[in-house]
Amino acid sequence: MIDEKTDIDIPEVLAEVTAAFARYEDALVNNKVEVLDELFWANPRTLRYGASENLYGYEAIQAFRASRPPQGLAREVLRTAITTYGRDFAHTAIEFRRTGGTRDGRQTQTWARTAQGWRVVAAHVSLIG
Repeated sequence: MIDEKTDIDIPEVLAEVTAAFARYEDALVNNKVEVLDELFWANPRTLRYGASENLYGYEAIQAFRASRPPQGLAREVLRTAITTYGRDFAHTAIEFRRTGGTRDGRQTQTWARTAQGWRVVAAHVSLIG
């Protein structure tokens, strides 16, 4: 059971997840596919719902990343919320706008500590409007 007084946003855990998330964001906008692949949990249970695709399993996510054009990935992060729950589970959420775009987007990720480190186990990206 999570104790809100002691288990939410433990400073060192929050710092770890914040760093992993920053690494993910850098890899995303700079098309560092190998880092993106590393940061997703290599498991058939991993899922990613995108703006125009539903990807079930690590292999589907990896194939999507490999085939996606590297143009148009730059974005401005408008708002970020990161919360950790205990030492092994976290949730990240951002609002963003693609550079030159007019529509805002949302991205949520569920992160879990694995033997390999922090990994995204579920993600969702959508556009507003």
